[in-house]
Amino acid sequence: MDTDKKLSGISWKDFKALPLTEKGGYFQSEPPHTLIAQQFTRTKLEELCTLATRIKRINKRREGANFLKTLLSDKRAMLYFAQPSSRTYLSHNAACQILGLDTMDVRDTKTSSEVKGESPEDTIRTFSSYADMIIMRHPVGGFAERVAWMLAHTGREIPVLNAGSGSDQHPTQALLDIYTLERSFEKIGGVDGKHVVFVGDLMRGRTVRSLAWMLTLYKDVTLYFVAPEQLQIGQDILHLLDQAGTRYVVTQDFAGIMPIADAIYMTRIQDEWDAEGESSTIDTSGFSIGAEHMDIIKDTCVILHPLPRRKEISTDIDNDPRAVYWRQMRNGMWIRAALILTTFGRQDEVNRYYDDYKPGT
Repeated sequence: MDTDKKLSGISWKDFKALPLTEKGGYFQSEPPHTLIAQQFTRTKLEELCTLATRIKRINKRREGANFLKTLLSDKRAMLYFAQPSSRTYLSHNAACQILGLDTMDVRDTKTSSEVKGESPEDTIRTFSSYADMIIMRHPVGGFAERVAWMLAHTGREIPVLNAGSGSDQHPTQALLDIYTLERSFEKIGGVDGKHVVFVGDLMRGRTVRSLAWMLTLYKDVTLYFVAPEQLQIGQDILHLLDQAGTRYVVTQDFAGIMPIADAIYMTRIQDEWDAEGESSTIDTSGFSIGAEHMDIIKDTCVILHPLPRRKEISTDIDNDPRAVYWRQMRNGMWIRAALILTTFGRQDEVNRYYDDYKPGT
């Protein structure tokens, strides 16, 4: 990936027209941004996963926790969440706290000057005067990219982390999903060669869109997209998978796929994107999982969900060791701490501390 490209050297029109796979190089220069799943390499994913585990282990001891809090005590982050969120907001905030990073937030545009008619771009530019990083969730797809490009042309360029952008990208969720899969499969050959099944609203699920791409970085992975026809994965994602040479199957037969699944990634109906309640007319009864399916799936299979859930996962399986969605949620705090630390280029301090003290697991 070309890391010499700079956002300050390209027009918004030309940048916007680039394919996703070509945009990533523009996010690697100083300051590095995290905006799309396509900017990651497998090496980068593995480095982040290793760092996340080290941060988690160091944090178990008071001495280690106090050390971590010194790493970014000179930095401030603005959490700009213009779209409802609980887990993503809290895990980013917790990640900042672990690293001693002070935070400010706007969680409702009605509490900012946008209610007075200020443009979102001017709001972001204001934030950049007070913070060293912007962590943002926005209902408009591609807006995080627009923000990064804009800041590159203002003289106050700071890193931007995309915590959810419309229905198209959610790269930090995909990072925690990858981390959960890595940890789940570390004793059975890793993610390579696994069968990963996505179920539910795949057309509008930005978590699926981002994770599906990241999984193309692993060898011999097969992806299964299981959904009602109206909610099936978009052709744009399938096109990217074709380009990457990743095998996939598009089907509505969840029961037939269950026995071969190594990971089942459940999703809820994304009816917040409905225009007139059209999701309520779709039959989703065959796209849920419960206690009656536990004898069908592999003993080593893991069940994930980005949450919140509705009826697609029964609470009856919450205590099954294969149901890892609560662990998956906690993993978000550690991988996001690793990402934030790496964004500021201070990961080596953690690696040295870990190698010197070898905290217990």
